[in-house]
Amino acid sequence: MKENYFEEYNRIASKIKVLRTAKHLTQEQLSELSGLSISYISKIEAPNCNKSFSLDALFILAEVLDVNVKEFFD
Repeated sequence: MKENYFEEYNRIASKIKVLRTAKHLTQEQLSELSGLSISYISKIEAPNCNKSFSLDALFILAEVLDVNVKEFFD
């Protein structure tokens, strides 16, 4: 069983950033819309971050970015 999902987290984090910038949103704006702290969003989007994030956060971000949560995994 795989113990480190570092690459998967980074792929999802990159997708979040791409979707956010496509909507012309800053991290601060995404923070305000989602209720997630700006530092949390910044850590999620940081390249090669070693930060895990919750499934709740993914659903919240998907709703704010107006995408299906599955899109983070494509």
